[in-house]
Amino acid sequence: MRKSIGVVDGIVLAASSTAATSSIGIGLGLMASIVGLHLPAIMLLAFLPVLGIAGGYGRLNRVEPNAGSSYKWVGHIFSPWLGFLIGWVNVVGTIVFMAYTTTVTGSATIQLLGQASVHSVAGLSLDPDSTLQSTLLGMAVLVAAALVAVRGLDLAARLQKYLLIFEYGVLLAFCGYGLFAGDQPFSLQWFNPFDIPSAAALAQGMVLAVFCYWGFESVFSVGEEVSDPRDASRGGFIALTVMLLLFLLAGTAFQRVLPLDELADNGAQGLAYFGMKLAEQPLAALPLIALMFSAVASLQASVIPTARGMYAMGRDGVLGSVWTRLHPRHGTPAVGTLLITGIALVLAAMALVIPTVNDLIFAAVNAIGIVVALYYALTAAAAAVRFRHLLRTSPLEALRAVVGPVLGALALLATGGYLAWTFYRSTDHFEVSADNGWFALLVPVLMIGSGLLAAAWARWHHRSPYFTPTRDATVDGELNTAVRPGEHGAAQPPDSSDSSDSSPRTLT
Repeated sequence: MRKSIGVVDGIVLAASSTAATSSIGIGLGLMASIVGLHLPAIMLLAFLPVLGIAGGYGRLNRVEPNAGSSYKWVGHIFSPWLGFLIGWVNVVGTIVFMAYTTTVTGSATIQLLGQASVHSVAGLSLDPDSTLQSTLLGMAVLVAAALVAVRGLDLAARLQKYLLIFEYGVLLAFCGYGLFAGDQPFSLQWFNPFDIPSAAALAQGMVLAVFCYWGFESVFSVGEEVSDPRDASRGGFIALTVMLLLFLLAGTAFQRVLPLDELADNGAQGLAYFGMKLAEQPLAALPLIALMFSAVASLQASVIPTARGMYAMGRDGVLGSVWTRLHPRHGTPAVGTLLITGIALVLAAMALVIPTVNDLIFAAVNAIGIVVALYYALTAAAAAVRFRHLLRTSPLEALRAVVGPVLGALALLATGGYLAWTFYRSTDHFEVSADNGWFALLVPVLMIGSGLLAAAWARWHHRSPYFTPTRDATVDGELNTAVRPGEHGAAQPPDSSDSSDSSPRTLT
């Protein structure tokens, strides 16, 4: 694949993947129903472990930029089985995200039509909370976003750059105004995590907040297409910092303008309701347009890293060669991009059994959040093991590459594990409902279970060499970056700053 993007494009890709406007527009209301008036506190608290994990991602990317990112790193350092599982759940989780974001995109479009006084089409009454109407409309948008992604990263990044400028301009204007125009009394307790109602509320709030930051690592999946591997790290960190500032601003502004019951009750339509409280039409439509743009950008920014993850897995022989087919002109994994889009469309259609957009979002976010906590933690632990020698040779560097990732991993494992246990104990029967604990656990269980079955198929049916690493997997403690036949651009020379690791080991 071609090296076609730089640090600014990396920032744009990471920011589009995290989709701050979408998270603010549909996520703050959901979190407020759980943690109350502590949105700034939970967003700040969730940022800390994610920042530690980002340090591990950045350091690993410096040593081995790879389209598979965590799939490749965890497979080298811990076990090919764990690596495959990480790659699998990442891909499946992103496809689930694309499926529900398709619905969110359609819902935002219908809300916008409603504000333009278009309440029916051909006799059909439009309802932004109808999963069927929203999904069908969003499917058309997803197909268009995928076609742009096939055209190339440079075009996709340029498009997303303009969308981001508009989104952030609207967010800053409305949230900044809301800080001063709101009539709800400001309180420093909003920033106090110890005042959150319960441990269960804290755990679920943390998982939802971590989900809001999810996507920053997409910039590392294009590491082979970035001119300098360090640009991917810079892009990820800058995007994360911008996300934090936006979430703190928006959380505070929402609570200044909206009472808790209004904030929680509006859920997926929170940003549109916030805009209408602050302005008259047509200005009140701007936040909704920003939400729609964010959803479109996040759809495109999701299909890009997912296609590259599947490309890396196909290149290693754990998936079929169809995923490695590049577009003859644009050099993108075009077939994989279109296949992933097709799978997301099918999954979006299957999700129609959940009747309302709010319930669909709540079920999907909880399920994906648990899986994200798991694979973030494993990637961070892999970084800590890989760079543990820095504890002896460079304690300051070790803070970012070892200590931070370990603390972040422990926090996310504890949070995800406690939330899963809470879901398990919350009911004694199963039903297809967003508030049924066993249903909430079903999706992550299916993701992990299907990943183990797919790994077994790749190991014993395909006999992929990925599962049989050779004894020269490390050279002076470095990850093996040798390029196998057909792996053009798969790896870069190791970072010389890590050559101090004097304990070679076999990674199996």
